Amino acid sequence: MATDTQHPRLRIRIIFDEAGMIGPGKAELLERIDKTGSIAAAGREMGMSYKRAWELVSLLNAMFRTPLVESTRGGPGGGGAILTANGRNVLSLYRGFERDAAEAGTQRLDALRALLRDIPDEK
Repeated sequence: MATDTQHPRLRIRIIFDEAGMIGPGKAELLERIDKTGSIAAAGREMGMSYKRAWELVSLLNAMFRTPLVESTRGGPGGGGAILTANGRNVLSLYRGFERDAAEAGTQRLDALRALLRDIPDEK
């Protein structure tokens, strides 16, 4: 895995309980569902199996009071999926939390980066 020591980044995972959490992967899945209108297509774009994408959507829908994603079954016109208003709200809150954390941590990230060993491109 290539690393970019000049631009460190945070990966935020919010853990509500043992089974309930949201992090970068689930947020990306929600964004891609919103873009593609399909759980399967969103999963494919992420290199994720159809089954795994559906499992994650089911977990997300079960975590919150109202579903984040609504889907329709396939048929002559094909199925589809959309983010609900709650799905958009949860995604917006999560991405906002990421931005706030990154902004608040900029000085500490810079200080940590300054302490890193210089690693040549070739090892």
